[in-house]
Amino acid sequence: MPRAETTGTAGAAVAAGAVDVELAGVSVLYGPAKAPVTAVEDVSLAVTPGEFVVLVGPSGCGKTTLLRLVAGFERPATGTVRVHRKVGVVFQQPRLFPWRTVAGNLAFALARHGVPRAARAARTEELLGLVGLPGMGGRRTWELSGGQRQRVAIARALAAEPQILLMDEPFAALDALTRERLQEEVRTLAAVTGTTVVFVTHSAEEAVLLGSRVLVMAAGPGRVVEEVAVPLPRGAGVDVAALRGAAPFASLRAELSRATREAAAGA
Repeated sequence: MPRAETTGTAGAAVAAGAVDVELAGVSVLYGPAKAPVTAVEDVSLAVTPGEFVVLVGPSGCGKTTLLRLVAGFERPATGTVRVHRKVGVVFQQPRLFPWRTVAGNLAFALARHGVPRAARAARTEELLGLVGLPGMGGRRTWELSGGQRQRVAIARALAAEPQILLMDEPFAALDALTRERLQEEVRTLAAVTGTTVVFVTHSAEEAVLLGSRVLVMAAGPGRVVEEVAVPLPRGAGVDVAALRGAAPFASLRAELSRATREAAAGA
């Protein structure tokens, strides 16, 4: 029988700290029972603590579906999903409450996660500082730029103090300069906090720039066709301009581009 399990902090002890996320033989079916469409077929993978794993591939290959399985928003038709620590999710669109201030959006998230009222203001400022928006709690969300709204969305996801952060193309709607700046900030944030990240994108460049490990997916049905370890430096203070000029970056980007084209063609 298919299973989707979240075991929490205790589960991490059971797993001896070796794995944060496990998918074993997972398939997802959509549509009527008599003529279902296989969205994801027989995917198995494991994500270890502190990894930055990127799922890349053409539209419709099941990247977001896998992320939704890990988040617990969907259940597999077959196979098992196990998540051993607390999860936070950042969507492509920020989905903030426009009638609340920035601080109000974060306070709502903190209240949902049981943070006492007396502690919320200090925690809100801490979160805003973490995402580069100190002192902006009084702003209305419609006063913010797209990049600033996405920073608030990331802060909201961090309100639950997750050990695993799931990010579904969070920079896709942003301009190139803002996207590049937020990529660097997320890299630094993950390195500083030790958070495990599973990140979805259709950009080979973004996958190589962010990921310590990249999984290339093919469509029809969705499956992992290639896994690429990215032997590039990580963490705060990394010179991104130098990183872009490194030989490993160019070769890996070419490899991912080729694999993505083959995946899209059904190879």
